[in-house]
Amino acid sequence: MGRNLQFQIYNTMMKQKEVFEPRVAGKVGMYICGVTAYDYSHIGHARAYVAFDVLYRYLVYLGYEVTYIRNFTDVDDKIINKANELKEDPLSLSNRFCDEFHIDVADLNCLPPTKEPRVSTHMDQIKDMIAQIIKNDCAYVLDGDVYFSVDHFPEYGRLSGRKLEDNRAGERVAVDSRKRHPADFALWKSAKPGEPSWESPWGPGRPGWHIECSAMSAQHLGPTFDIHGGGQDLIFPHHENELAQSCAACSEAGVKYWVHNGFVNINNEKMSKSLGNFFTIREVSAKYHPLALRMCLMRTHYRSPFNYSIDQVEEASDTLFYIYKTLHDCEEALSPHREENLKDKITSVAQSCINKFQSDFQSAMSDDLHTNVVLPALSEPLKTINTILKSLKGKKQQQALNIQSLVALEKEIKSVLSVLGLMASSSYEVLKELKDKALSRADMTEEEVIQLIGERDLARKNKDYEKPDQIRKRLEEVGIGLMDEAKGTVWKPCVPPKYKQREQEQEPLGKQGEVEPQQQQEQQEQQPNKQ
Repeated sequence: MGRNLQFQIYNTMMKQKEVFEPRVAGKVGMYICGVTAYDYSHIGHARAYVAFDVLYRYLVYLGYEVTYIRNFTDVDDKIINKANELKEDPLSLSNRFCDEFHIDVADLNCLPPTKEPRVSTHMDQIKDMIAQIIKNDCAYVLDGDVYFSVDHFPEYGRLSGRKLEDNRAGERVAVDSRKRHPADFALWKSAKPGEPSWESPWGPGRPGWHIECSAMSAQHLGPTFDIHGGGQDLIFPHHENELAQSCAACSEAGVKYWVHNGFVNINNEKMSKSLGNFFTIREVSAKYHPLALRMCLMRTHYRSPFNYSIDQVEEASDTLFYIYKTLHDCEEALSPHREENLKDKITSVAQSCINKFQSDFQSAMSDDLHTNVVLPALSEPLKTINTILKSLKGKKQQQALNIQSLVALEKEIKSVLSVLGLMASSSYEVLKELKDKALSRADMTEEEVIQLIGERDLARKNKDYEKPDQIRKRLEEVGIGLMDEAKGTVWKPCVPPKYKQREQEQEPLGKQGEVEPQQQQEQQEQQPNKQ
């Protein structure tokens, strides 16, 4: 595929899309805020790490050498509180959930980053940065605590667009009457009984939340780098504070592009444990193929609010089955011809289809990663493959053209699926897992489905016309679709009618566009929801 169009990405700092030009030609430094490891990762995490995995893959596709850093917060109040509840060592607990996170993102087919630094292994860098901020008169010490002084950093608020008077004490910043300004935030917290602590020039303690990312990004990418990403809930206060700390420690520090993904709602409500609509990645992938969840997430533009519902994941699962069934059929048809010396000539229909697909892919991805446009664009080349597969028994010359056309179409589709992170190593295994999970959701075994198919065939032979329809409808209700083919009746997963009806009432998947800058600003005002 060609790579002719300039890549544009939305920069939160500038509140607009900009042509992507890295600091060093051909190389990209990217830092993405990782999870606070104290529990299983949820749909909000999946949304973020799939979005930035797509960005990573696309940058590599464009030919860049990418250094991708994604951290783990393994020292934090939430970790300590959870560890105390479970009577477990905090570092042991966080290490355990770092491992669980790796399982979840691997299931979602996210590529591993270049490095995954942890707070607990970067204490020296954190303390050195705090000392430099104090030296530069942008922080002060209070009884073993160290606070950043927002009054001493005039540019504070430029990323989020907030003014200091907007920051109400206790809303996002801990209330402490000793602070010089209510918005001042902790760089170092003095040790408390029963908490892990490290020695420092200000006494034993542990880092505040924000300083960790400033120190780790500087350690692994240098004070200036290309991309800093995370969820929109991190714009304020986390990324605002990061920016202030980094610049206060080093006047040359800076990030060229700040990139943020949109919020996640569940059935049009904000995801919350208190509302009982909180879903972990593992809960969803227990019922649906993880690639179906990944596809579901990508059918909304990464900066738009994403509304998760069973309807949407059902629809994505159905689409995923169609994609992989087409690829599997194509692979089987091409299997006898893999060793042949095929020529590049293909049919004009196939060439036209490929040209349009390439154009749609490049236009959509170069314009701020519109995966929601790319996914629907897959339908035409897939349809073309199925049309060719039905006509493979033509004349020998035409058959050779058809085989070469299948090879070309398969290559283009798999290339795009790889960039989207939807390409698995085995189409057969994906189809098998999709069918197994459909059976599980239907609370049936394959033997039971086959038995009902047999009963339906017998009823048709006996000219009992009502029973076959009853069996078909009964299976469709639980997500099992029947297809009558020349070789007999086969089954596949399908979307149950109750989900189809609700889906039709919603905005079509793959059509949701970008959020407007004003909407982004309003979303930034929401309460942070970082795990």
